[in-house]
Amino acid sequence: MDQNSTRELISGVDFAGVPVRDLDTAAEFYGQTLGLRQSVYMPERNYAEFETGNLTLSVFNAEEFGLEHHANRNAIALHVDDVEEARGALEQRGVSFDGDTLDTGVCHMAFFSAPEGIAPMLHDRYAPRHTTA
Repeated sequence: MDQNSTRELISGVDFAGVPVRDLDTAAEFYGQTLGLRQSVYMPERNYAEFETGNLTLSVFNAEEFGLEHHANRNAIALHVDDVEEARGALEQRGVSFDGDTLDTGVCHMAFFSAPEGIAPMLHDRYAPRHTTA
């Protein structure tokens, strides 16, 4: 397909789905433990939403929507200004981290466990991102 004839259709990402079975436990984790602002909590509709600044996490019970439950093991990178400081604060709140904080040469990453096998990470890019586009 000729790139000059295509137009950009997608302008952003509105939310990322986080499937869970226990909405109350997940809502407490994302709202209280992580401290994300809860913008929606509708247990009667089986979902809640939490704001990260540039992306909404839509926490929902997939089975109650008639879908199969599949835990998302792909990390959602949650931006923080200082990974070690945020890691220490979350460890004091009972969050368990998987291994040491990684330094990739452009960013720091610390992977941790959330309810029901979700695997988010703390992330801070400290060097410029280089793209090929």
